[in-house]
Amino acid sequence: MPQSVVIIDGVRTPYAKSGTVFNKVSVVELGRVCVTETLARTGIDPAIIDEVIIGNIGQPADAANVSRVVALRSGIPEGVPAFTVQRNCASGMQSVASAFDRIQAGEGDVFLCGGIESMSNIPLLFSKKASDFFAGLSLARSFPQTLGALTRFRPSLLKPIVAILQGLIDPVCGLNMGQTAEVLARDYHTSRDEQDEFALKSHQKTIVAQEKGIFGEEITPVFLKDKAQSEDFGPRKNQTLEALGKLKPFFDKRHGTVTPGNSCPITDGGATVLVMTEDKAKALGLTPQARVVSYAFAGLDPSRMGLGPAYSISKLLKKTGFHVSQIDLFEINEAFAAQVIANLKVFKDKTLQQKAKLPYELSEVNPEILNVNGGAIALGHPVGSSGTRLVLTLMKELKRRQARYGIASLCIGGGQGGAMLLERL
Repeated sequence: MPQSVVIIDGVRTPYAKSGTVFNKVSVVELGRVCVTETLARTGIDPAIIDEVIIGNIGQPADAANVSRVVALRSGIPEGVPAFTVQRNCASGMQSVASAFDRIQAGEGDVFLCGGIESMSNIPLLFSKKASDFFAGLSLARSFPQTLGALTRFRPSLLKPIVAILQGLIDPVCGLNMGQTAEVLARDYHTSRDEQDEFALKSHQKTIVAQEKGIFGEEITPVFLKDKAQSEDFGPRKNQTLEALGKLKPFFDKRHGTVTPGNSCPITDGGATVLVMTEDKAKALGLTPQARVVSYAFAGLDPSRMGLGPAYSISKLLKKTGFHVSQIDLFEINEAFAAQVIANLKVFKDKTLQQKAKLPYELSEVNPEILNVNGGAIALGHPVGSSGTRLVLTLMKELKRRQARYGIASLCIGGGQGGAMLLERL
């Protein structure tokens, strides 16, 4: 008989634009902050954790299997194993899905899940030619050999490869993520004004949430050398359509409509949640906040990867027998305004759904229940972390509104989508 899988609680760091307040904070530290605070809030003995599962994209060279390093740095006993998952933008969601599967397989009752990313610290790389040059230089055992190796030096060898940009280019379709958003903007006839208006609303909703202290329920401060960062560093209180309208298209400079203003910023941050069986929660005297009903991942054309939410939500609804009308809240990651708008257009148009060959019929999503506290355009998208953040934010908002069902979803670079259905408890 399937186990009931629940989430007890969780936290996240503030999200900060790459190169700003968390520029010198390692991804391990971002994870440690989240794990230790999650343990403190839930009050569990870390020794009862069956496994730690954390998503991360830019694996640091000095912290292989970063989930394990984070676990040990957080005081989790060395007898508790850990592994790292990578599903691009949905890595943080994959951590929860992996725990769900392991529970159903009888492989444990308690899992610490999460997602972390320090995009500030994704390194520059050398080309293969440069690597070969330095390797040859290091192997020289005499002055003539060293001199011979040096004669092969060319200044072009020092030109770095920007790893973060390489990672944002799909190796199959050859487009970067912003260019795939341009594809959707053209496919679904989404104007620049539509995108900028969506971006403005994201900032406005996020600022309102900050002023009401809503994010304070899910954020734990990160203590820096001279201060504690306790708020997201990115939402713009005075953002205007006029300011957004002045920004130039970035990915298609001649004909494009996708700009830095209507796209998510490159960001640092982490999030973790404590996942366990409902029976275990009762035995420990813990009160779960939500049940993970089910999840689904779907594949699609990599050049239109932004439609991942439509594909994965359709698959999830078919799997669970739910309908869009039964969902009280949606959290859909705002990688790009054009991408979210395209999904919303597909949701309400059966012809578009048939053209996309979705497995299950969708219906229009009420904008009043979508990303009610803003989204990644304002908050940012630390790639490995966002999937956990969406689940955490959704869980907290379901409780706040006393609503019953919610879906968190993301598009995933490489042509995938992920979706998870939660029930408030």
